[in-house]
Amino acid sequence: MGYILAMDQGTTSSRGIVFDANMQPVASAGQEFPQHFPASGWVEHDPEDIWKTSLSTAQQALKTAGVAPGELMGIGITNQRETTIVWERISGKPIHNAIVWQDRRTEAACAGLRQAGHEAMITDKTGLLLDPYFSATKIAWILDKVDGARRKAEAGELCFGTVDSFLIWRLTGGKSHRTDATNAARTMLYNIHTGAWDEEICTLLGVPMAMLPEVLDCAADFGCTEALEAPILGVAGDQQSAAIGQACFQPGMMKSTYGTGCFALLNTGKTPVKSSNRLLTTIAYQLDGQPTYALEGSIFIAGAVVQWLRDGLKIIKTASETQALAEMADPSQQLYLVPAFTGLGAPYWDANCRGAIYGLTRNSGPAEFAKAALESVAYQTRDLVEAMRGDWADADKTVLRVDGGMCANNWAMQALADMLGAEVDRPQVLESTALGAAWLAGMRAGLYPDMAGFAQNWALERRFEPEQGADWRETRYAGWKDAISRTLSTHSS
Repeated sequence: MGYILAMDQGTTSSRGIVFDANMQPVASAGQEFPQHFPASGWVEHDPEDIWKTSLSTAQQALKTAGVAPGELMGIGITNQRETTIVWERISGKPIHNAIVWQDRRTEAACAGLRQAGHEAMITDKTGLLLDPYFSATKIAWILDKVDGARRKAEAGELCFGTVDSFLIWRLTGGKSHRTDATNAARTMLYNIHTGAWDEEICTLLGVPMAMLPEVLDCAADFGCTEALEAPILGVAGDQQSAAIGQACFQPGMMKSTYGTGCFALLNTGKTPVKSSNRLLTTIAYQLDGQPTYALEGSIFIAGAVVQWLRDGLKIIKTASETQALAEMADPSQQLYLVPAFTGLGAPYWDANCRGAIYGLTRNSGPAEFAKAALESVAYQTRDLVEAMRGDWADADKTVLRVDGGMCANNWAMQALADMLGAEVDRPQVLESTALGAAWLAGMRAGLYPDMAGFAQNWALERRFEPEQGADWRETRYAGWKDAISRTLSTHSS
């Protein structure tokens, strides 16, 4: 028997999941960590919290599974993407809090670059829009704001990394400064066509290339851990890892993950597809030096809207309560919640607009708010699917595979199928993100099957089929588009 450890470092928590030789999860541990909001639209993490919770949950999961030394054959890492950490090369000490992917502080810098006419060049090379979401302008902000940081960076004394790189560095005792192609592709510094850091963009944004990690395939030798006594053999950003875990290996296959945000990836094969609908062109995975590309739509707030019901409004104590509340909602009320708490992602890409709710009456209460919150995720997913249909002719024939914590909510998944007018498949293994990282490492270690064998193991738990007709669907979607229009126009005025 051999085991693989998946380290799943997310936006609000870190988790360790142990998979056995049959790719089944046998033990897990998780721990939330604090979120820091220094200003409106700013989101930070303490990198030490990321490190401590990642290591402790990994060790706890291994202990629970009873994995003895020598039985752990490999480690796979999957992580929140775009979140930016800069640390000292010698000490390993971060020079600033991690700036989280949700953070919007660099919007003015992005606007200046757009006005100067740089967005087309950046999009052509990276597949990304010029937006604060990505790592590049976050790095520049840290170098500009921390005393002496730019001088140290130019002298080669600082390292940049997304969360995977930071964990690899710490796990290997500073011996390995590496990342994989999927995480590199989210920095806005990586040319997805040439497979290399782009000197022109780095120069434009003032990011010394000496800071950047070495880029490897998703299944590769990233270094050996000191604390866990096993090699790191697989790395992928969380959304790409979920697509891998869902076995979306054929062009046209599509997955959507519902965690803090919602992220839909459509496999487009060996050729990158340039979006005309403000989607992102990105790397789905890279194996044996060959990238496979995807179209991606990013929604910033999905599961986080349920956290808002719990922590902000305090109308629920646990996320699971939303299903019963939504079922109790008054059917004569139609509330629209636009959860633009940190701006709107695809296909709108408005960093400055903020959330709004429409249709309130005196009778609106917790049940109606819960229903509107869950429906907002279905509406936003419809926005992404509509954009993908515009970029990929056969996107409307694709069955959507879903994963993430929110997809355990049957009401929300049925609402999604109804709004899309399409089938929604939920797998037996909901840990798709962790499974993707585990498969990469296990395949590299020789424990798990190849891509074709892995795809055969994918198993359906439940298929949600549309229960509402086209008139119902289009009427409600029109109301959503009106709510979006009002939200955007209120902000712009």
